[in-house]
Amino acid sequence: MIDITELEDFVRPLYGKNDEMHDLSHAVRILRAAKMLARDYASKIDLDLVVFGSYFHGLVVDHGGEIAGFLKSLNLSEERAHLAMKVTRESLKEEVPETLEGKIVHDAHLIEGGRTFMVVKSLVTGSLRGQTLEETIEYVEKSVIGRFSCYLPRSQEIYAEKERFAEDFFEQLRRDLTT
Repeated sequence: MIDITELEDFVRPLYGKNDEMHDLSHAVRILRAAKMLARDYASKIDLDLVVFGSYFHGLVVDHGGEIAGFLKSLNLSEERAHLAMKVTRESLKEEVPETLEGKIVHDAHLIEGGRTFMVVKSLVTGSLRGQTLEETIEYVEKSVIGRFSCYLPRSQEIYAEKERFAEDFFEQLRRDLTT
């Protein structure tokens, strides 16, 4: 079993000064959702791989070498370390996961934070990027809603509801801003 304190001590500086939607709390939210999804597959998965994928999710692109070194320091077999990296890469929204653990973490990334979170994350992130409200609405409508897919039945339902809520919210907001 993974020592979560050791894992968080490793990733905390790598997340550095990321905004509050993409810092260590992002990984913790993904892990919370992943554990909920993982309950349906408890006897079929390696939960440690789900934990690694959740914590390394936001870091794999820029810190892959450091992550590989950390996994080696844990004395994981080469095969297990490779699987941890694979699950982590599969967690990215644009990826099509092959492993069950990857599907869990991928889908957890999309359903993170619950029904209202897509709206909150979009508004906060848009503001931090210096976008106007109208630019943020346009970005969400063109680049987020309807663009990504979940792979597990339970998360498909959750994500569909999350997208409907966001679509309705931004549609109403657009109307309110133009009337």
